[in-house]
Amino acid sequence: MSSIKIESVVKEKNRMGECPVWEERENALVYVDINSQKVCRWNSVTNEVHSVSVDDRVGSVALRKSGGYVIALGTRFAFLNWEMESVTTITKLEHDKPNNRFNDGKVDPKGRFFAGTMAEETQPGVRARCQGALYTLFPDYSVVKQLDQVDISNGLDWSLDHRTFFHIDSLAYAVHAYDYNVHTGKIVLYQLEKEEQMLDGMCIDAEGKLWVACIDGGRVIRIDPETGKRIQTVKLPASRITSCCFGGKDYSEMYVTSAYDGLDQAALAKEPRAGEIFKLPPAPWAD
Repeated sequence: MSSIKIESVVKEKNRMGECPVWEERENALVYVDINSQKVCRWNSVTNEVHSVSVDDRVGSVALRKSGGYVIALGTRFAFLNWEMESVTTITKLEHDKPNNRFNDGKVDPKGRFFAGTMAEETQPGVRARCQGALYTLFPDYSVVKQLDQVDISNGLDWSLDHRTFFHIDSLAYAVHAYDYNVHTGKIVLYQLEKEEQMLDGMCIDAEGKLWVACIDGGRVIRIDPETGKRIQTVKLPASRITSCCFGGKDYSEMYVTSAYDGLDQAALAKEPRAGEIFKLPPAPWAD
């Protein structure tokens, strides 16, 4: 168990905080609250949180070089103009799957936006299987489907040499690795242990190790992609840990999002920090 000091930097509760990304030019952490249909930005200098409401559940957000953001909401890719609080649709997908929505997403080393879809639950614990897919939005606004028959497309990242793509399908309870670009040689990289529950969002550190959020597991785990072994665990003061990213002045701090949706009143009473965003100080951390 980790003995590090964990700080709540955003105490404003998120129903389903997700997809954190550090925006260096604003000294800010950008993230989404999926179920509140909001894109949020926490300023690390002023400690203020501002948000823009959108018209559908928003699964992920990424930075644009020209300013503003690209978002995946509902089954649309769209641009978000922060100052104007306006959304411009780029393209809509999966017209034949009205119960689907976009989930996690991230920009690849070439500036292309990867984001995946999933089927919503029709009742608690019940959802249609293998309805999701993983897509790439290219700079020319074209879209390519990379993976099909996905349950819950979730965390994703790339190796430091850009030759391997890592992807989580949460209901597969594993991290999978693909040869980048050609998408061949699928392997199971890491298989969950029971207490880790379900894998959610993911990021990669400067040593090429993966950090994975375990929703309902109350922790982030560090995985060596060469061996498939878990090498570190950091437990957090909330069970529904959803995603993580590195940020701060030199990208040495880790920011971790969480959710309170899915917890009943008894569980919320035991987890007063559920839905907050946490900051871990610079590594190394004691396991």
